[in-house]
Order: sequence, then structure tokens, then C-alpha cells
Amino acid sequence: MNYRHGFHAGNFADVFKHALLARLLLYLTRKETPFRVIDTHAGEGAYDLAADEAERTGEWRGGIGRLADLDGADAGLRDLLAPYLDIVGPLDAEGRPSLYPGSPLIATHFLRAQDRAVFCELRPDAFEALEARFARDKRVKTIHLDGYVGLSAFVPPKERRGLVLVDPPFEQRDESERMVKTFLEAHRKWPTGIYALWRPIKDEAESCSFIGALRSCGVKRILRLDLCVGGAVDDTKLRRTGLVVVNPPFTFEEEARMISAYLAVRLAQGPGAGFEIEWVSGE
Repeated sequence: MNYRHGFHAGNFADVFKHALLARLLLYLTRKETPFRVIDTHAGEGAYDLAADEAERTGEWRGGIGRLADLDGADAGLRDLLAPYLDIVGPLDAEGRPSLYPGSPLIATHFLRAQDRAVFCELRPDAFEALEARFARDKRVKTIHLDGYVGLSAFVPPKERRGLVLVDPPFEQRDESERMVKTFLEAHRKWPTGIYALWRPIKDEAESCSFIGALRSCGVKRILRLDLCVGGAVDDTKLRRTGLVVVNPPFTFEEEARMISAYLAVRLAQGPGAGFEIEWVSGE
């Protein structure tokens, strides 16, 4: 596996994904009963944006780097973004945090004493960093394992409440098909869990096939959220990303619309920037 998220950490796709993830996790903390987070492709857990990888692409500058202030954001929008931005922490003059939090670090911020997390990572060097980062956190189990295999093994959790984040590197041609297949297997065993499925959107036909498979799978309450930052049509860089949320909390759609509308403007990189939200199934 050649993918290294350090080149892309903090980019527009991360901001979109992580701001929405924080809202989902916050919802789980509103009940005292314990919950579990399962992150199938956890990566290193956090990233230094001053490192060579991040500096070589500079992708963070079009993502978290644009949120050094929230010009044009009203109080309600600021409140919605606060859980995410509080974890990111202060930004320097360039808009760079001291350390950009990956999904595992975001998840642990919301864990209480009674909650648990399982973080899977297959790439050896990324797993080594992940394991070291959470070695002293007894609420967390880090596992050197293919996340799809891990998801099938770890559901249903004994807590019965929780969230699964499926966030693969999309290096394989059949990544979308494998994601849908593994999700459906997990959902059959744990239909009440919240599932967040992230994907880059580079090919419209592939995206339609992915959503079509979910639309016809029989699972209810599937919400699709896409963000496009626009730009030149012939630009090969990632311009669009999507998150599919299964069993979203009651308030999530409205919150996601507000966040997406703001980010579509704030993170825009050219013509065509915008967002889409639709119920793929049931609501």
C-alpha cells in the first residue's frame, strides 16, 4: 500500500469529513449509556502539517488553512463547527495547527470513561505511529489489521450504541464494491449503529454505481452528502468528496446543510463549487 495520508491531511475533504464526524460523535455523548467507535482505516491518528509530506502538496492550505477565522459565519454556524475546531486547536499565521487531528484523535476527544474505540490500520508504519499515540489510553484498542476484516469481526459491539467510520485509501479498483459489501454485512449484524462511509469522487459513473448499490440494498435512512470545491475541468486533483451516513441523528441533516453551505463557499477553489444532500433511502 503506497497511500500516505500525510500528503493530504487537513485538505478540504478532511475538513468536510471531520466537521461532520464531530457532530455525529457529539450526538452519541448526549446519553449516559456507553458507545463504541470503530475506525476501519485509522491511519496515523494525527499529522504534522509542517512535515515534508504536507508541505510538498500544500493541500491543507485549501482546507483547514482557510478556517483561521470564520468570516461570514453566524453564531449558529460557529457553534456547529466549534466541536471540530476546538480539537484542531489554534492556527498559526498561515492557518496551520500544531498537529492536525485524524479521525482517531477526534474520536477519542469525545470518548468518556465508559466508552471504547477500536482503530484498525494495515500499513505497518502508520500502525506503528497509531499504536504509539494511543498506547496509554485504556479506552482504545489499536489493531494491525485490514479494516474490512475488522469491521466484520467487531460488530455488534457489546455497548449496542456507536459509530463506524469507513475511510479507505481508495487505491484498489474494487474499493467501492468492497465498502458496500462489508457495510451490508456489518449492518445485518448491527442495524442500529451509525455508519459513516467516506469516498473521494473522481468518476461520475463510479459514484452513481456506488449510490445506486446503496439505493437498492434495502437499508433505510441513508443520507448522502457531497462537497465540491470546483476548479478547472481538466484538473486531475481531487475536487469533490462525499460522505454517506446511515442512521444519522435526527438533527444531523439540518446541521450538515448549514456546515456544507458554508464550506462550499469558504473552501471553493474555482467554478462549480457547491454541495448536495439527499436521502438515498427512507426519510
